[in-house]
Amino acid sequence: MVLSHAASESDISVHSTFASRYVRTSLPRFKIPENSIPKEAAYQIINDELMLDGNPRLNLASFVTTWMEPECDKLIMASINKNYVDMDEYPVTTELQNRCVNMIAHLFNAPLGETETAVGVGTVGSSEAIMLAGLAFKRKWQNKRRAEGKPVDKPNIVTGANVQVCWEKFARYFEVELKEVKLSEGYYVMDPQKAVDMVDENTICVAAILGSTLNGEFEDVKLLNDLLVEKNKETGWDTPIHVDAASGGFIAPFLYPELEWDFRLPLVKSINVSGHKYGLVYAGIGWVIWRNKEDLPEDLIFHINYLGADQPTFTLNFSKGSSQIIAQYYQLIRLGHEGYKNVMENCRENMIVLREGLEKTERFNIVSKDEGVPLVAFSLKDSSCHTEFEISDMLRRYGWIVPAYTMPPDAQHITVLRVVIREDFSRTLAERLVIDIQKVMHELDELPSRVIHKISLGEEKSEANSDNLMVTVKKSDIEKQREIIKGWKKFVSDRKKTNGIC
Repeated sequence: MVLSHAASESDISVHSTFASRYVRTSLPRFKIPENSIPKEAAYQIINDELMLDGNPRLNLASFVTTWMEPECDKLIMASINKNYVDMDEYPVTTELQNRCVNMIAHLFNAPLGETETAVGVGTVGSSEAIMLAGLAFKRKWQNKRRAEGKPVDKPNIVTGANVQVCWEKFARYFEVELKEVKLSEGYYVMDPQKAVDMVDENTICVAAILGSTLNGEFEDVKLLNDLLVEKNKETGWDTPIHVDAASGGFIAPFLYPELEWDFRLPLVKSINVSGHKYGLVYAGIGWVIWRNKEDLPEDLIFHINYLGADQPTFTLNFSKGSSQIIAQYYQLIRLGHEGYKNVMENCRENMIVLREGLEKTERFNIVSKDEGVPLVAFSLKDSSCHTEFEISDMLRRYGWIVPAYTMPPDAQHITVLRVVIREDFSRTLAERLVIDIQKVMHELDELPSRVIHKISLGEEKSEANSDNLMVTVKKSDIEKQREIIKGWKKFVSDRKKTNGIC
């Protein structure tokens, strides 16, 4: 006798997900579904939707690492279920973190003795690292002021207007006034003299950027240190410096070893760096290093024992995966000084290829500098017909993600495009990008001018001449830039109102 049975929906889906009902049934987006679905269907549905994301390798907006060696990928997957905070349960992982802290501290020329260990911690990125460093500065300033019988209600921090948004978050979240040195056309980093002029007795630190997000430029930390030393002597203050080396911390030691920006300068008390940028690790790892123990107030460190042993902790979060710490250690021992230097030199050479290719088009002004983070920031020489935003939008048709943005005050009338050169951006890709940019420029040249199509933006105005005939008068470049900026600001503002806080 032949026995038979009707196949269930779940049985069918095991053999062919696309033949099952799960690919034609709409799943709830904002509520947990009532019923379970097979693992194959869940995977396929999510995987298919993720296909609509951009290609990380072609995301030239990001400084974050998008490729690692397969051997490191294996280590990451093998440790993905380890909680970094369980130091007693995972002592080797804790040891690897401590090794990384000490390696990075020595890389930054921390004044450590032969047997002295470095003071620092791994974080989820430079944003958390900056919060911790800022808290240390604020607490140390408060302790000193209280000991002197002075008020502690008006702390401030001096930065350039080019700082990353995490500095604004720190200032707002922890009630510290942010005093920004404004930029100017052609000078897109903090002016050290202007910064020192803004320092007062309530300044908890001056933050210098080693690798501006806007154009990759290194700020002159040496000059800032020298000027601040003189001001401290004159006033009796001891205002310190923090270096935000999120992007440049793993570049300068290998490409510009003679550049003095780190703990070789006496007023530099702490440095943050992003392991997930030019530390060459996937997103989720940053580091903050202090000059010595005295620069991290003891009362900010918590001690816990409910995981099995006494554990000191100074982080904003608690649980965190161990994978990125292990990946960082892998890169440090795998590459060494030789490997990191080779990677950074390759990035710089590919940056030069891209920059020279853009210069040959004679359509762009190069805003970035040769010395700094390997990136190319550039703007149109003539934006009377089309804008950098249009170029950015059209490059997406070729798969490239190249951001366009306006500079901060007082250079907000300048719009630039930026291409970040990472380890996985080869010379072939650099040459291909130049070709595609030329194609986009040709396509834009063939299109009607935005002056014709965007009169509603106010880019033109009609006036009557002496014969009472209506003529069109073009606005100046600066007027058009301001109109564009105003329109984008309104667009971003409207998005914020509808999207809420993210």
